[in-house]
Amino acid sequence: MRRLIPLLCSLLICLPLQAAEVIFSAASDSDSLRAFMQALARQRTQDRFEFRTPTQLQQNLPASDARLVVLDPETLDWRLRQSSMPATLVIRISRLEASRLLAGRPHPGVTLLWSDPPPHRQVQLARLLLPNSKRLGLLYDQESAFLLDDYRQAADALGLELQARKWNPQGSRRPLLALLASSDLLLGIDAPRLYNADTIKSLLLTSYARNRALLGPTAGFVRAGSLASTFSDQQDWLDELNDWLDRPASQWPPSAYPSHFKVVSNRQVARALGLAIDDDDALTRQLAAGETR
Repeated sequence: MRRLIPLLCSLLICLPLQAAEVIFSAASDSDSLRAFMQALARQRTQDRFEFRTPTQLQQNLPASDARLVVLDPETLDWRLRQSSMPATLVIRISRLEASRLLAGRPHPGVTLLWSDPPPHRQVQLARLLLPNSKRLGLLYDQESAFLLDDYRQAADALGLELQARKWNPQGSRRPLLALLASSDLLLGIDAPRLYNADTIKSLLLTSYARNRALLGPTAGFVRAGSLASTFSDQQDWLDELNDWLDRPASQWPPSAYPSHFKVVSNRQVARALGLAIDDDDALTRQLAAGETR
């Protein structure tokens, strides 16, 4: 009997949570949003799924034990002004977007799941791609300066030195040139005023003219010519939400980076820089193995 009780307790812990009401919310409906919600519903047949706009949520308040999934900044802004809403997951929001919306406000009952590639993961990817690198360069602007500490801590953890320079909004290349002269590669940061369609060509040409790789800032820039980045695609976000919905909402933290991810690299850029790098699947496995130790 003494052995049976611990066994029964362990089996009860392994039982799945009870069926939940999961409400997706955005400022407007779309076919792609519905397809995403239906894909998650196929993974969680025990739960009930529906879509509501913020207006519909106000007209028909959800149950307190429901789970709310917010999909855009407009709905997050609305949610932050509500006092009686269920536990909320906000997916694919950038650190800068959240900083502008929150403006220092607390957000009890709201968990922010970041769209930015995590600093520790990007720095680890830099180490895998250029194992002899010692100094990482990072450009930032006034809006993204608050992210510097996270990147510095990530670099310190691997024994790397982070060189940071503030970008000149008037277009002077001096900060970039100084950074390239004092670092082994350039880490891109998800700052749209700094990295965008108007600036990326100049940043890439200047970096590669000095044989310096640009890592990131996001997967979209790899197609434009940066070396590589980590990212989470739609299936990763489905798996991520599935994991979070398996947890009691009381255990949700204020924010988190996704644990499901992939690596994308630009093989043509790697060859031009004289780099022999592993394929994307192998890089993904190596990064994931390092995070689970």
